[in-house]
Amino acid sequence: MKRMLLAGVAVLAISASGPSFAQGVGVQVGPVGAGITFAPEQRTRIKEYVVREKVPRTVVRERVTVGSSVPADVELRAVPSDWGPSVSRYRYYHTDQGVHFVDPADRRVIYDLN
Repeated sequence: MKRMLLAGVAVLAISASGPSFAQGVGVQVGPVGAGITFAPEQRTRIKEYVVREKVPRTVVRERVTVGSSVPADVELRAVPSDWGPSVSRYRYYHTDQGVHFVDPADRRVIYDLN
């Protein structure tokens, strides 16, 4: 009986703390060890930037996914400093599918922000 009561209390505690915990958590992105974190507000700021600054959309003929290399003819843009220090070493390009972060050392996509 005590076990059931303790289990019930634990479930209530976890479910009550869930919404408040989720508000303060950023979204971890990129390959393991990349150390990139986007808070929900930062994701919104990046999306608004590409619209406000009229960043040209890139057309990529073949499908590029996280982990694959971006073709050499795709122009990579410098990440604005207000996007945060966690992404400053990367480059990006913009398509109809979103903003894509690329490691300039090997031109591999590390994250797609849709």
